[in-house]
Amino acid sequence: MPHLYQAPGPQVHPVPKDARTIHSSGQSFAQLREACLQRGALFEDTDFPANNSSLFYSERPQVPFIWKRPGFWQHSEWLDVVIDDRLPTFRDRLVFLHSADHNEFWSALLEKAYAKLNGSYEALKGGNAIEAMEDFTGGVAETFLTKEAPENFYEILEKALRRGSLLACSIDTRSASEAEARTPFGLIKGHAYTVTGIDQVNFQEQKIELIRVRNPWGQVEWNGSWSDSSPEWRSVGPAEQKRLCHAALDDGEFWMAWKDFKAHFDKVEICNLTPDALAEDTLHKWEVTVHQGSWVRGSTAGGCRNFLDTFWTNPQIKLSLTEKDEGKEECTFLVALMQKDRRKLKRFGTNVLTIGYAIYQYPGQDGHLDRDFFRCHASQARSKTFINLREVSGRFQLPPGEYIVIPSTFEPHQEADFCLRIFSEKKALTQDLDGDVAVDLPEPPKPTPPDQETDEEQQFRALFEQVAGEDMEVTAEELEYILNAVLQKKKNIKFKKLSLISCKNIISLMDTSGNGKLEFEEFKVFWDRLKQWINLFLQFDADRSGTMSSYELRTALKASGFQLSSHLLQLIVLRYADEELQLGFDDFLNCLVRLENASRVFQALSEKNKFIHLNINEFINLTMNI
Repeated sequence: MPHLYQAPGPQVHPVPKDARTIHSSGQSFAQLREACLQRGALFEDTDFPANNSSLFYSERPQVPFIWKRPGFWQHSEWLDVVIDDRLPTFRDRLVFLHSADHNEFWSALLEKAYAKLNGSYEALKGGNAIEAMEDFTGGVAETFLTKEAPENFYEILEKALRRGSLLACSIDTRSASEAEARTPFGLIKGHAYTVTGIDQVNFQEQKIELIRVRNPWGQVEWNGSWSDSSPEWRSVGPAEQKRLCHAALDDGEFWMAWKDFKAHFDKVEICNLTPDALAEDTLHKWEVTVHQGSWVRGSTAGGCRNFLDTFWTNPQIKLSLTEKDEGKEECTFLVALMQKDRRKLKRFGTNVLTIGYAIYQYPGQDGHLDRDFFRCHASQARSKTFINLREVSGRFQLPPGEYIVIPSTFEPHQEADFCLRIFSEKKALTQDLDGDVAVDLPEPPKPTPPDQETDEEQQFRALFEQVAGEDMEVTAEELEYILNAVLQKKKNIKFKKLSLISCKNIISLMDTSGNGKLEFEEFKVFWDRLKQWINLFLQFDADRSGTMSSYELRTALKASGFQLSSHLLQLIVLRYADEELQLGFDDFLNCLVRLENASRVFQALSEKNKFIHLNINEFINLTMNI
């Protein structure tokens, strides 16, 4: 048998940095990794290939194996989390997750990667087991309350286990003091248990339904009926006990009667590796679409339907159900709404928000639905409840047609990023109604000849001549004086003085000669636009306070000819709204002038075939950030 030659005499004790290279290429881990990075390819081990030769040496596989790369799934994408192998210990023992074998470290390394993903080990404390199950599998969650579960709940769990779903169960706590408290039956409150099996056993000429549960601590078990050492097992033969893998060991795993399980446990969480209905026997291939979005205070954080004035400002996703389920008149789909990064943000005092969603029939009109629609229409479906969980999901059946899914927090003005997943049996089309940008501006009117000027225009001409002089051109400072002098005489609008910045932006918009000044004819054109904007502002300044709510900005901008994406709207609100989410007229005017300026520049550049690699959304986004 081949062996490695070793020099005679004592050898230096090996250390990890001197690890021997065993790959047939002679390359170390670092060299292999660098080669993969240069090729832009994932590593494939030719020494231990992903084929049958690496599975068995004396037989052929009885079933076809598919080799897959594992990952860490989060927010609907798979992530590679790179860590080193340093683990926190105390007195030479692992502090956190560890195996019974103290020389086994895979679970601790996996935990470290998960802790890195969420910012710290502390961020993993508490919460729901379903979060981890989803993150490690990419599955979709369903939660059942045992007291409200359907009659076939036992069959549902049996089917879930048969399909490879992950199951967790827990007992609710009424206060913080009950957390990890032990009941007289040996169960731990607020503790995440795993459901590992479900079966029936013959006992006293009856079929008894059993369920097997495991305490991840590896100890502390149920001590009631059908527990490890309970007398019921004396009536069960050795063969049946072996089939059920019954062993009287304090290993944390135990059987209990189904009726006792329902009486003691409050909640069961199921992570389905595919969202196939657990109430059906046939497996389906599901179509999946994913939407990433944000709730931003002042623009898209409208809260639930209870807050009608702002609810309509939430993100809106159009869902087109085109094909009925096989042999049915409706379409089956599942909606899962997840708020992102709340554990990672714990260190900044951020908590999990109360979230949910509603589904409405789409009326067929273009663009974002406004407040009037929701005032007059009821939802077709909605999440069971608004709840402070990372993810809320539900399964629905609706007739073919077009619908609007509106994800929201319960309270308005609460900020978070979210991920909305929609699973459908048949192919469904989805569209973000807030993703497009469109500009529809009126053509500027032709200048009025001096002998046809209105009284108002003649008064402006006199004021203009007084300020501008013979050249009849004004600077930004002079324009500031003129506009404030005129607007202060208007009784129907209350506002602070227009800023010099606004006047500079106005000149940038209207100056056709490029000399940095405004001619009188250019001023007259702008004045017509300004009067329209004043009237529009007054529509949304209902209390005549001189301000408008930032949540009304979407509608006001659309009336001005601008349909903006949620991202652009969020950007504008952050720039122009105050802490009370209000915009004064100067802010509103400055916003409109900059938008119109950006759109006109984009149009001019497009006509000259410049910057054609940018669309209107990207271009306005770029200019609003300058």
